[in-house]
Amino acid sequence: MKTIVWLGFVLSALSAADEVIKTRVGQSVTLKCGPNPPKGDLSWLHGSVRIFNVNSKFGFPLKGTAVHSRSKVKSGKDLEITGVKREDAGKFTCMADGKSVEYTLLVVSVSATSTDDFRAGGTAILQCDVNGLGKSPEVEWKRPNESKVLKQAKVNLSSVAPSDAGTWVCTFSHKKVTYSEDLVIEVKGPSTEAPKSSPTQSSKVNPKSCLKCAYYLCFFLSWWMWVAVGVGCLVVILLVVFVIVLCKKIRRRKKKLQRMKNGRQSLRPKQFCQCNRPTAAGKPQQGRKKGKPSALPLQPLLKE
Repeated sequence: MKTIVWLGFVLSALSAADEVIKTRVGQSVTLKCGPNPPKGDLSWLHGSVRIFNVNSKFGFPLKGTAVHSRSKVKSGKDLEITGVKREDAGKFTCMADGKSVEYTLLVVSVSATSTDDFRAGGTAILQCDVNGLGKSPEVEWKRPNESKVLKQAKVNLSSVAPSDAGTWVCTFSHKKVTYSEDLVIEVKGPSTEAPKSSPTQSSKVNPKSCLKCAYYLCFFLSWWMWVAVGVGCLVVILLVVFVIVLCKKIRRRKKKLQRMKNGRQSLRPKQFCQCNRPTAAGKPQQGRKKGKPSALPLQPLLKE
């Protein structure tokens, strides 16, 4: 009876010693370190690097040199990691009261990419990556409704069909345990554009050539724009210079006219004060001499 009890205890210890926890990129995970808080110090390690060291004497966690900024100790013993990343995968060890509990954290990331927004007839790529194991496991993809199993981590859909819509399941095995991760794909209808006749070799339009033409057109327009701006600035400068020269010429001419006017005024005779007095009698004309008046005829004296 004691043997059976000890065997059960050993099996439970072994199962608790290396527990596998699967999570997805971006999610949160909590690793528990026993049912009760430890009486002494507690340490959490990621691989061989110490993450946290909870000192029972001081009662608060002391972070190690390589601590993850997204992890913290919860309830004095459990390790909580938020926003899980691929580099968080691997082995975690909790050491407390002389005991240790180990976890293997598997971080699974599933993704689907498409060049034309998952439209019917387009292309798509499905990828399933498993991090945390020394050796990459065999990954399989199950199509919607489990119609077909694809034994590969990367699936290329060269022509997306409506039957590809639904839940794809990525599965892998570790220590005889199967794990899975779902990925939902929605397939949209084909483009509503009117079908075009198949172009000939000469009429085919290359998107790269169109982009190149647009680039050259923009460059040509910008070049002409800069030329126009430069010519406009040159014309403005010439007008300003012309106006300045014209103003100086007008000033010089005005100064010259003012000097000439002042010179003429200096050459005029001085005007003296003229008093109001009667003018002298005019001189007789010299052209013609007046004759002396003829003497009156003598009359004979009467005799008495």
